[in-house]
Parts: sequence; structure tokens; C-alpha cells
Amino acid sequence: MNKRAILLVAAGLLIFGAIFAVKYLQVRASMAARAMTAPPPPTVSTATAQRETWSVQLHAVSTLRSAQGIVVSNEVAGVVASIEFESGQSVAAGAGLIVLDDSIERAQLAGLEASLRLASISLARAEELRTQGSNPQAELDAARATRDQAAAAVNEVHARLAKKHIAAAFAGRLGLRRVSLGEYLAAGSEIVQLESLDPIYADFGLPQQELARVKPGMDVAISIDARPGRTFHGTIEAIDPKVSTDTMNLRIRARVANPDHLLSPGMFASVDVALPESLAVLSIPATALAHSPYGDYVYLVEHTSAGTVVQQRFVKAGPRRGDQVAILDGLTEGAEVVSTGQMKLRNGIPVRINNAVLPDNNPAPAPVEG
Repeated sequence: MNKRAILLVAAGLLIFGAIFAVKYLQVRASMAARAMTAPPPPTVSTATAQRETWSVQLHAVSTLRSAQGIVVSNEVAGVVASIEFESGQSVAAGAGLIVLDDSIERAQLAGLEASLRLASISLARAEELRTQGSNPQAELDAARATRDQAAAAVNEVHARLAKKHIAAAFAGRLGLRRVSLGEYLAAGSEIVQLESLDPIYADFGLPQQELARVKPGMDVAISIDARPGRTFHGTIEAIDPKVSTDTMNLRIRARVANPDHLLSPGMFASVDVALPESLAVLSIPATALAHSPYGDYVYLVEHTSAGTVVQQRFVKAGPRRGDQVAILDGLTEGAEVVSTGQMKLRNGIPVRINNAVLPDNNPAPAPVEG
């Protein structure tokens, strides 16, 4: 009985060992097969570093302001009798905005106009009598003075009436209404903001050493975050003759056409002044430039007998123009660099190039109209 049990145990161990050996060999074979099957190389697009000539530009920041902008207010006190505008409305110069109650002035005007008519009749009679020698010159002079005083009183009331009718001083766009019908307004109360929007001004500063390079009439390009992809063009209109003692900068004003009212006063803008100079640069697509704590770098493509590989190359980047960036050091003309797909790369790995779809590479991209 003991011998039989021993044989059964031995047989079981042999079977278990055989199964373990088979599985071990299968796992080893699978691991070897996976090791021999390398993952496909990452796919990238590439671009060539090109020698180009760029115009020289000066960069500045600006806050846009209207050519004319005021808070409309009343010169005389009164109760709002009529409101003749809507918030946000565009108005022409002279358009009526509000009317203050003028009933007292109109009543005064009626009485004064009657007095003026009577004074005019008296003057005409005095002139006729004077021609006949029936009255002294003093009476004629008194009648003329009375008529003139009556006319002046009428004109005064007309002036007071005009001040009760508040109108737009210039064409522009109104802001939010700040008064209500029937409200009593003290003199100088704020009624509504009025801003002229076309043209619009971009005031900016440049270092004083640029004075000799910047002249009125030079072209400027304006861009704002609120209008991505759009560039607005204008010209330098004036340069302040005095340098700011706070910043030591020149104050410069550019005039920018704004027929569609896409720009608004108070917007923060980026300004580029085009100078009549040129700069030879080595340019690549801005998408090819990557960043690290150690500096800017690109992946340089190398075609070897073993295949296509990439090498990390640190470079010194310069100014940007649209979709391009200038490389000041680290690349040579004609060098092929990875333009998209850098996130999956590391130094020395093979890659597959597919340039069917390339990133934008335009130094002056045009806006896409929606």
C-alpha cells in the first residue's frame, strides 16, 4: 500500500513538472517574440530651415482710445421730460438725447416776445416822428434801447431753452443710459457715455533711442486678444515732442480705421511698427520650436543608412513673424526639423515622416472670416 502511494505521488509530480515546463517554454517563446517585434516608429511632419528677409519691426503695447469721447451731461438743472435715445445706439452729430422740462422758459418766452413786438412798434413810431421833427432825438434813442433790451431778453430765454435740449456733440456710439424719465438732474449730472469709434487711436510708447527711426506716416499693425486672427492696420499720426520723465519713452499716436467698430476704446492691443529696414533670418515654423528648463530646442532629422532618426538640438530663438520664428544660433540653412509630433520623441529614436498635412508657415497670415 505504501509503495502504491509513493508511485502515485511520483506520477503526479512528473505530470505537474511536465505542465510547468511546457508553460515556461511557452512564456519564454512569447517574450522572445515580443522582444523581436519592435513598436512602429512615431510619425512626424518636417520642415526645412530657410533663409529669408524680414522687415524690421518695433513692438509695443497700447490701450486703444477714441478720437473723441465724453460723458454727456447737462449744463443746467431740470427734470427729465423726454429721453430720445436707446443704450448702445449710434447717433449723428446734433441728434437729440434728452429734453429737460422747459415749460417755465416757454411761458417767459411768450411774454418777452410780446414785449419785443411792442418795443419794435414803439421804435418804428419814434423813427417816423423823428423824421417829421415832432420828437427829440433822446426819445428815439430811448425807444431803440427799449427794443434792443427786449430782443436781448428774448435771446436769453432762447439760450436757456437750448440748454434744456441736450444733443450729441459729435457722431458716435452711446453707452448705457444713466438717467430716468421724470428724474431731477442737478447741473453736471452724467447722462450717457458718447464715443466716436471710427477712426480709433492707439497710443503707445517706444524707447527714446528710437526717435530717429520712427516718423509720422509709418505703417503700424494692431492685434488684440478679443479679435484672434485679425490684424488691423493704421499709420502713425503724431509723436509727442516731450519724452516722458517717468518712463523715458516717446509717446506715439497711431490712427487706425475702424469702419466695422470691431475695436473699442479701452482695449489692450499689441502694436508693431514697420521700419524701412530689412533683416536676414533663418526661419522655421513656430510649431517646430519646443521649450524646456534648459532652453529652446528642435528635433533635427538625420537620414542614415540604418533609417531616419531625430536628434535634439538646442537653439537660440529670435523674433516671431506670424507662424514663423527666427533661429539666431544652432541651425544651418537647409536643416530638416520636426514641425509636429515632438511630444512622442526622444533623442536618437527612429521616426517616420508624413508631410501630407503641414502646420501653417506664413510670416503674415491673413485673417479667416467667419
